[in-house]
Amino acid sequence: GSLGGEDGRDTRVREKPPWRVLFFGTDQFAQETLRALHAARENKEDVLIEKLEVVTLPSPSPKGLPVKQYAVQSQLPVHEWPDVGSGEYDVGVVASFGRLLSETLILKFPYGILNVHPSCLPRWRGPAPIIHTVLHGDLITGVTIMQIRPKRFDVGPILKQETIPVPPKSTAMELEALLSRLGANMLISVLKNLPESLKNGKQQPAEGVTQAPKISVGTSCIKWEEQTSEQIFRLYRAIGNIIPLQTLWMENTIKLLDLVEVNNLVLADAKLTRQTLTPGSIIYHKQSKILLVYCKDGWIGVRSVMLKKTLTATDFYNGYLHPWYQKNSQVQPNHCKFKTLRLPTKKKPENKLLLCNSALSN
Repeated sequence: GSLGGEDGRDTRVREKPPWRVLFFGTDQFAQETLRALHAARENKEDVLIEKLEVVTLPSPSPKGLPVKQYAVQSQLPVHEWPDVGSGEYDVGVVASFGRLLSETLILKFPYGILNVHPSCLPRWRGPAPIIHTVLHGDLITGVTIMQIRPKRFDVGPILKQETIPVPPKSTAMELEALLSRLGANMLISVLKNLPESLKNGKQQPAEGVTQAPKISVGTSCIKWEEQTSEQIFRLYRAIGNIIPLQTLWMENTIKLLDLVEVNNLVLADAKLTRQTLTPGSIIYHKQSKILLVYCKDGWIGVRSVMLKKTLTATDFYNGYLHPWYQKNSQVQPNHCKFKTLRLPTKKKPENKLLLCNSALSN
């Protein structure tokens, strides 16, 4: 088949591999997809990809984002968005790119643009699907290879979808590594039968749509009265490596760096059972060298915090909590507690506010 080019010349449309691919991506997840595409281009026995170029976003880091680092190291041509080069390609591939692609751009590719999306669409449409999977305690996740449609994120037809169980207590970072490998392999299998995969694409179901908006700094503020220990641990596993969880102590912002689950032996301690406790109450447990903090339904443990500098739980107790108790020996210990940090909010349209607040609503 052939398509008429804008200047009237005919551009041949390839009906089978090898394909000419333009890849759009930024982060570690996307780097794994690019690695698989590059390996396929280097494989001379099973020729799947003839040409591979890369589009990435500008970065404040001199090295650039993970995708750029890999592309430069592998001597692949790199374009910085919005520059997409001027070459001819058969198909575009997007993974973690975070920019809406115009209809004009999509139409430049005879086979359109494919997206490697780490969720079982239509669940978790949007820029932070893996974080929301962990945050909401999903038991099943997966990867969807879909065809991009203009104007809206993650709404195109599904070409391939695979599910996997979420490993218990996995962090978003661990889950990302797992899904990035799955997604890369799935993409290669779709490219091997591209025309057929596109012909058999299925529209996404109208039911089960959920949104995965970007996480704001406000999400990291623990709400002691509202959140259960399970929700706080999920939050820690979902975003702890990007934004440390935050709270307020004596008008100081404190970051909680290393959270641990509290075992039953510690919970049986008389020190914990004989006091009247309110959410945010802090007790230092000497034997296990952790701070115990009371939340809506029980305890979480904290091994280290940041207040001006990083402190172990023992340092925080010796330098701050113990002196406070000595000065205020007549006051109930629950006066010396963590409180919910309220960050100043920027005015946003109502529907955006709803999206941001939905992160913890499950």
